[in-house]
Amino acid sequence: MHTLTPKGGKLMAIDPDAPAGAASAAPPLAIASDHDAAGAPIHRGWAPVGSRHRWMEPFVLAMLAGGAAHGYAIVGELAQLGITTGSVDVGQVYRTLRDLEEAGQVRSVWVTGTGPARRDYELTDAGAGALDEWAAVMKERARLVAEFDARYLEWLTDRRR
Repeated sequence: MHTLTPKGGKLMAIDPDAPAGAASAAPPLAIASDHDAAGAPIHRGWAPVGSRHRWMEPFVLAMLAGGAAHGYAIVGELAQLGITTGSVDVGQVYRTLRDLEEAGQVRSVWVTGTGPARRDYELTDAGAGALDEWAAVMKERARLVAEFDARYLEWLTDRRR
């Protein structure tokens, strides 16, 4: 059995049966809580899936699913979505891109030509799998929000009678 422990600000899977100092053979932590019989990710409930900045991951992955993009283009798209009440934290976007690249979900290349050199990011196969898992998480959260909204509207309607 693997347990979760914080390491460097991230949750890591630890195998308690492994010798001290041995590398863990634990699989990477999943985003969705389970998979159905066909292997499609599913998620139940509103369990936390990481730190607050991790909320940006599904949006960045979804944007890169549409094709390669550079960081400031992603910042612009996030701003258009209105995912924050103020301006998008550019540093947070680049930290997210770096984390996704370290996880093998995104790769980047330097592009030169007209204008200054820039780094373009693209989704990897692992990133597509993570995007599938995030979709399961988001669908479940949307279902829960819709359930809350329906109950709220029912209460509001009853209150006005």
